[in-house]
Amino acid sequence: MTSVHRKRQSEPTASSWVVRPTEQDEVAAAGSELIGGPVGKRAAIGLGWWTPVRVIVLTALGMFALGMVQKLPCYNGGWFSGQGSQYAHACYSDIPHLYNGRGFADNLVPYFDRIPQETSGGMEYLEYPVLTGLFMKVAAWMTPGGTIVDQEKAYWLINCGMLMVCVAVIAVCVSRTHPFRPWDALLVALAPAFALTSTINWDLLAVALTAAAMLLWGRSRPLAAGVLLGLATAAKLYPLLLLGPLLLLCWRAGRWRAFGAVTLSTVFSWACVNVPVMLWAPDGWAKFYTFSQERPVDFGSFWLIISQRTENPLEDANLYAMILMLLGCAALAVLTLYAPRRPRFPQLAFLVIALFILTNKVYSPQYVLWLIPLAALARPRWRDFLIWQACEVIYFLGIWMYLGYNSSGDDHQGLPQEGYQLVILIHLAGTLYLCAVIVRDVLMPERDVVRRDGTDDPAGGVLDRAPDQFVLGYTARSRRAAAERGDAGLGGPVGWGTPPDGQPVARPVGGSAGGPVAPLGE
Repeated sequence: MTSVHRKRQSEPTASSWVVRPTEQDEVAAAGSELIGGPVGKRAAIGLGWWTPVRVIVLTALGMFALGMVQKLPCYNGGWFSGQGSQYAHACYSDIPHLYNGRGFADNLVPYFDRIPQETSGGMEYLEYPVLTGLFMKVAAWMTPGGTIVDQEKAYWLINCGMLMVCVAVIAVCVSRTHPFRPWDALLVALAPAFALTSTINWDLLAVALTAAAMLLWGRSRPLAAGVLLGLATAAKLYPLLLLGPLLLLCWRAGRWRAFGAVTLSTVFSWACVNVPVMLWAPDGWAKFYTFSQERPVDFGSFWLIISQRTENPLEDANLYAMILMLLGCAALAVLTLYAPRRPRFPQLAFLVIALFILTNKVYSPQYVLWLIPLAALARPRWRDFLIWQACEVIYFLGIWMYLGYNSSGDDHQGLPQEGYQLVILIHLAGTLYLCAVIVRDVLMPERDVVRRDGTDDPAGGVLDRAPDQFVLGYTARSRRAAAERGDAGLGGPVGWGTPPDGQPVARPVGGSAGGPVAPLGE
């Protein structure tokens, strides 16, 4: 064997650095028995057509298709034969109802034309952000003629086709965000709540743009990440909250230039979408924001439990929710700046979005889509993920049973008010549980499964392996001592970390697997 051949055999390949969940996660290993068991040592992973990314994309599309099948009773008549049937089969979707209810059947232009309201008899504007409104209108342009029922069916199918593209984007972005852990994206692809809620509304558009923004941030491209984050905010408001974790992380690492770039490009891309509508249709553009402000306490929130228990409409719920949100953000700031090792970006991203969901005055079933990709990146453990998903599935079934109970007249078939309150508490408990284990990982980084091989923050981009510049509770002397000890994230050497057993593990450094290997003990 020549020296060239020996060198090629000794060089690491991309597949040799891929983390296999069945080797680290007992639940994943047990579940793999359904398809033949864990991967063997001599398996050729990533060398043929069936790369991890392709497998995950096809799995996600398959689960999305199963979610469409779950809506079949409604497609075959449940949406058009009164409310009871769609609630009984748990197959409700906003999409077919809003085709006619928001003026798309009459070819009205969102934000410019007022929409007749059947219930109140008044006229209103579309209450969705501008990019989502454009998405809805494009689907309406492609909807063929026919009876109104035929048009609503076609409109739902066309939207499903467009949302399926979003699913593929999410699967690709999540699987590529952590270069050595692509299989963690199977958590997204196989999430039952993902399949059940994907076609209720248009949230997948914002989720896909957010996932792409996080991927580009992880590739150290803050300008491009900001552009996509701004577009995501133009589709749904929640992605804007991710600037908060980036502010804290860049503060701790002293990466102010990157934070400035992502912030300015976020504002610029958001403005490019919104300012034209804001100038030419100010009342229609403002409807989303006034609707969000004026919306009363609604389904899924703990505010609803308080309101129902006290028989108080809680007119100041916005103020209370804002106070709780600010207090939670302050706690996250202390956590970020005080933690023994700088938290990973997905960990803080999950926590801040979960905080918004927990304190908000409404929780629609599809809001779980915001958290699923973040959960897969922040805490890729099947046991914890499935516990949370079980709680979300229970809530998904519970809300339709509750609505069915209220719409079934004197028969009262479904879930009464007390049962629905219990379902809300289960949803809240599941989300709080996942938040708790992520906070534990932040405070005890040796428990973080992503960092067990010496990884720092694969989704951090410029933050990955960057030394700290500001840490609460650490003096300059203690930081210098940490650097001398080689503690990762406290000014230690770049390119390797320390796993729980105390033995440093070499891994590729740079942008992708298979790159140069950092020396150990230097």
